[in-house]
Amino acid sequence: MLTLCYRTSTILAVGWSVEKNQRELSFVLDPAGGVPFYRQIILQVEMAIADGRLKPGTQLPTVRGLAVQLQINPNTVARAYSELEIRGIVTTQQGTGTFISDQEVALSQAERDRVLMRLVQSFLATASGYGFSIGEITGFLRRIEEGQSHGESSSS
Repeated sequence: MLTLCYRTSTILAVGWSVEKNQRELSFVLDPAGGVPFYRQIILQVEMAIADGRLKPGTQLPTVRGLAVQLQINPNTVARAYSELEIRGIVTTQQGTGTFISDQEVALSQAERDRVLMRLVQSFLATASGYGFSIGEITGFLRRIEEGQSHGESSSS
């Protein structure tokens, strides 16, 4: 079930609830990041499998549904799903949908660090353009983390 979609000048995102009591998978696309959308979708599915957010047998959103929510061409989502199927990461059942396969996906800490570094560098470049220092950013992130650990909403 798709639960959230928003668009800013640099980010396209859609939250998608996998199952109750599990972390939500959010597809987030960065048009300014230089990585094609289909590659971003593939990497996010792989990371969600590796960290346990997606389990074997979990159904992915339909090609059309994800494309509409992310406001991208359905062929882009179809290309991502096709590559995932070629790699054996998903299986497609005609008329039923696309499902996570039994194939294990493991990302090394170095790979995870590389992805996080790319995301953080992009975020820091944007934030510094608005005049925020790294100290202000880290302080704000700590406050958000403390609020979440106390069950507060981070949308204040």
